[in-house]
Amino acid sequence: MAGELKKIFEKTAEHNTWGDNDSLSGPGSNLIQTAIIRKEIPALLKRYQVKKMLDAPCGDFFWIKLIKKDLSGILISYFGGDIVPQLIQKNNELYGNGIFSFIQVDITSDTLPNVDLIFTRDCFLHLSYLNIYKALKNYKKSGADYLLVSTYTKKRKNTDVPNVSINGRAINLQTFPFYFSQPLELINEGCTEGNLEYADKSLALWKLKNINIIFFGSYLFLRRGTFFIQRKFKNWFS
Repeated sequence: MAGELKKIFEKTAEHNTWGDNDSLSGPGSNLIQTAIIRKEIPALLKRYQVKKMLDAPCGDFFWIKLIKKDLSGILISYFGGDIVPQLIQKNNELYGNGIFSFIQVDITSDTLPNVDLIFTRDCFLHLSYLNIYKALKNYKKSGADYLLVSTYTKKRKNTDVPNVSINGRAINLQTFPFYFSQPLELINEGCTEGNLEYADKSLALWKLKNINIIFFGSYLFLRRGTFFIQRKFKNWFS
């Protein structure tokens, strides 16, 4: 499964599948769509006294490089993590230094560096529920204090995808089947994509210890069991 994720996102980066002129990470990572968060993220890191952060997936570091100086005055360690090795190699060559380093990592399975905060933007919208669950479980295992993650605040009907959806979909982490609690902070990104269809796109901050994934995991377990039973009955009577 991990190898499959790597192949999919390698191909996406190689062919610039998301088609943005500026960033291989897609239009959500261009300068227009990141104007607000480039101001808000350094301030948030200061408020919560974050010294070490993991940015995963970091993509091509296109917009983050513009606040690199600000982050250098706040952080002692920034880890940019991505599943695509070519991006990691290039990021290390161009931006690596004593504070900034880049590592190849699959957030659903690999051991993560010990940090204060994990930053995951524009990622879960591409992943299946199972992969999101694996990532959350891995995050909690890492010992990080905080998770800063993309969510959408409208009352949407969340949908699952098989393994990975390159096109993605909006996910509200406070509704079924996630049911995250009220976040500590909520930053509306001012998204203008899709004729303002995603104007509710936000970054939300949670303490990882307060994110309860038991219901989410139980839902996935029961759904898998139901699917298995249905498949057995189909085989028996076909």
